[in-house]
Amino acid sequence: MKLKKKFYALLFIVLVAFTSNAQDKIREYIPADKMLHNQIVSMDKVFFDAYNACDLKKQESIYSDTIEFFHDKAGLINSKSEIILGTKNNICGKVTRYIIPGSIEVYPIHNYGAVEIGFHRFYNNQEPDAESKPTKFIIIWKKENENWTITKVVSLH
Repeated sequence: MKLKKKFYALLFIVLVAFTSNAQDKIREYIPADKMLHNQIVSMDKVFFDAYNACDLKKQESIYSDTIEFFHDKAGLINSKSEIILGTKNNICGKVTRYIIPGSIEVYPIHNYGAVEIGFHRFYNNQEPDAESKPTKFIIIWKKENENWTITKVVSLH
């Protein structure tokens, strides 16, 4: 009888450990909407090609007038003109952004647009030997009249 109780106790512990472990596993990302995923990946490329080429007019056209840019080091910037000026003064010709291939995840936001989450690297062109580590970003995209705009950015370093 004691052996049977020990067996069931051990079986219970193994089952609990197995189910706890299974709950902690992160599912592989599979886009819920492949067409939306492709649209956002395309818009990311359009925006950051303009960023890398210092096409401020293109960047300005993609940023929403109500942009909120959350930067873990600089804080919140909610002025489109301030973001563009900062890009002109601090980024143009100095920094290049590269996406980490395959890192972009896109999730639909009902009646609004989408959220993009991914990893990218920024290279300081002034210091070519400086290490560039992948960092996470989040971009909220809004779709209005078939046009995509960036309404929120969370930039983490």
